[in-house]
Amino acid sequence: MTYVPPRRSDGTKQTHREAMPWPKNKPLRILAIDGGGICGILPASVLAELEARYLQGKPIGDYFDMIAGTSTGGIIALALSHGLKASEIRDVYVERGGNIFPPSSPLGRLWRNLRRLQRYPYEREPLQNELLRIFGDTAFGEARTRLCIPSFEGRYGEPWIYKTPHHPDYKRDRYASMVNVGLATAAAPTFFAAVPNNGYVMVDGGLWANNPIMNAIVDALACFEIERRQIRILSLGCGETSFKVDDKKAKGGLFRWWNVYWAAMRAQSHNALGQAYLLVGKDQIIRLDAPESDNPIDLDDYIRAKMELPLMARSLVEAGGETISQKFFDCPADRFTPCPP
Repeated sequence: MTYVPPRRSDGTKQTHREAMPWPKNKPLRILAIDGGGICGILPASVLAELEARYLQGKPIGDYFDMIAGTSTGGIIALALSHGLKASEIRDVYVERGGNIFPPSSPLGRLWRNLRRLQRYPYEREPLQNELLRIFGDTAFGEARTRLCIPSFEGRYGEPWIYKTPHHPDYKRDRYASMVNVGLATAAAPTFFAAVPNNGYVMVDGGLWANNPIMNAIVDALACFEIERRQIRILSLGCGETSFKVDDKKAKGGLFRWWNVYWAAMRAQSHNALGQAYLLVGKDQIIRLDAPESDNPIDLDDYIRAKMELPLMARSLVEAGGETISQKFFDCPADRFTPCPP
């Protein structure tokens, strides 16, 4: 008889969560990283630039109390919480990203796009091998920083957030492997096959939370005795795609709205940012992203991403790095200690 797992939401706590103490004069610093495929080179490079210019090369992940990341942002979040420097993460993307998204000729890209109409165009194994090389058999609960990593569960069609055991109520994800969490959050359905997970079916968290900033804020407010104004957030994007409803799109139809997925990701990100600004104040949030473009880099275009995005990251840090340093780098975060099982 085939095992059918229960809905994850069936175990949702039905009473108010008991908040854990947090010092009243201490800010809670959050790093939130969007999804974006190989364009994760941008946030990884931004963090590497900040690390080199303001932290003398010390791991930047140690300066945040919580990190939230979706898809490629989730992989970066996992790597930071594993103790990697941002420069090491950037180098993995730049030097080995072609193993995951192999460049091809124009004819090859056309064939790949046609294949996407029926099935995934990329094999999962190269990504899985890279994650194994980085994380080995490390468990999610061994993270050095509190994590919120969105994914989506397909059997029941429900949002799923992997959370480290930074609250006594968080018991389910402690023993998941970092490799599997990375695969689950990054399983973009137009690029990779869904990931099986003990009877569940996991796909990319970008379906509902490509910008995870609100996931992090809500989690912080639910878990800790903290005022909203104590929260500070560095939010990093992977590049803005221009989207407008022109006269053709206004008439509707599948062919005119073929890129509705990207429109939904953009709308979700802007909505999440707007909610975050209202909750904690715009002055408590720094958002860095590439300018909106009518010619964005495709999520699997390794060649353009590695050529253009490190330079873009340098420009972003030159413009905003000093402010970021003042808000986030005055001292390292306290070492995260997981709640006992």
